[in-house]
Amino acid sequence: MNIYLLFAFSLLLGCNPESQPINYGSDMCEFCRMSIVDQRFGSEIVTQKGKIYKFDAVECMVNYLKDRIEHESRLKYILTNTLDAPGELIDVRECRFLISKNMPSPMGMFINPFKDTTLAISNQVENSGIIHDWTSLQGELKK
Repeated sequence: MNIYLLFAFSLLLGCNPESQPINYGSDMCEFCRMSIVDQRFGSEIVTQKGKIYKFDAVECMVNYLKDRIEHESRLKYILTNTLDAPGELIDVRECRFLISKNMPSPMGMFINPFKDTTLAISNQVENSGIIHDWTSLQGELKK
């Protein structure tokens, strides 16, 4: 009886999609097929069904979403690394994105994600540019 309960519990746990750490240097970007190497720029989406897609930069993830995902409601997580928390995957809705020609990013669109809004603002003062939240960033990249 206990074995059956344990088995049922493990099945339930298996149905809860979770994010997965990016293996820098070996995981490939789902959009551009480049190797994901920089822990400040990696991104990841997880669907409601548990399928995981990894990206080498926010711009690749946004373009993938625009091209292949009908609506964000089909996703469980949309995550990104940030300049101030390298290697840590953070919900994009909690981040700020500084687009500054003075701060390069892997795909050349100058998108720099930050976990801390204050740090994003100080980098904007130092490097110029425009700070976006997740929604305005997507609108900017649709232009």
